[in-house]
Amino acid sequence: MSKDLETIADYYKERASASLSQNYAFNIKEYKTGTSHFNINMRKYCSFTTPYNRRDFYKVGLIIGRGELHYGSHSITIDQPALFLPCPTTPYSWTCIEKKQEGYFCLFNYEFFTENRNLESFKKTSLFKEWGKPLIFLTPDQLEVAHLYFQQMYAMAQSDYPLKDEVIRNLLALLLHQVLQLKVEDVALEDQNASMRLFRLFDQLLNKQFPLDSPAYPLLLRRPIEFAQRLNVHVNHLNSSIKSATGKTTSQHIADRVLLEAKNLLINTDWDIAQVGYTLGFEQPSHFTHFFKKHLQVTPLQYRTHR
Repeated sequence: MSKDLETIADYYKERASASLSQNYAFNIKEYKTGTSHFNINMRKYCSFTTPYNRRDFYKVGLIIGRGELHYGSHSITIDQPALFLPCPTTPYSWTCIEKKQEGYFCLFNYEFFTENRNLESFKKTSLFKEWGKPLIFLTPDQLEVAHLYFQQMYAMAQSDYPLKDEVIRNLLALLLHQVLQLKVEDVALEDQNASMRLFRLFDQLLNKQFPLDSPAYPLLLRRPIEFAQRLNVHVNHLNSSIKSATGKTTSQHIADRVLLEAKNLLINTDWDIAQVGYTLGFEQPSHFTHFFKKHLQVTPLQYRTHR
């Protein structure tokens, strides 16, 4: 594990060691990079300190039990039931104040969150974004609803139902809709530094282009300089601001979103490979194939055939 990024593999390795040393069972699932992954566990064995790191996965927790959260530059005492939805690129750690911890947490990777159309609308909200508030304190009634969603996800994850991943996505969507209904307010734009404000505008402009519905309306903005022109800034300033705010380059953010849409189109449409590539802004099918294989080690046709 790097000093500032925890992967799912790192997470499982650490929890497996803790399980052996403390004699409890922790549900660890087989994980393969690049494939959809979801897992859910109870929090009753969470009486430990998590490292202060960024993550390469999403996490949603129902916290019942007192603890201290260090999130970015903030320290927050949790002394009442809360939902925790951190941004993966914001470093955080958790320290229990009392041993008894209840509730649930689920973790899932980029592919699980992004490859399903039912979760599409959440990509355009403040959820899991650097500027979104990660904590929601719950009233008793709100806790009852959230607890039911987690219970159902946990039960489904343990079942042998062939379509359980689809059910879990639907339950997760209902939970995230509950979060949005609670009207969690974004951090005020003026409270953010200049780099984060610019990244937020870039992120909104990038995601506003998706989903793509027809080859007749191909992707308009694909290069950093095109986004810079729309945002009325120099491309060098855009690149340095986004790198400072997120640790990733502008091109990486664009490539990640284009790759996600490519996978969605290959799975959910009957467009031929050339049409998918053209709609995503690739003038030649070979350019699209090279881009896709560079990131996933398989061609678009192989990906579609073996899904």
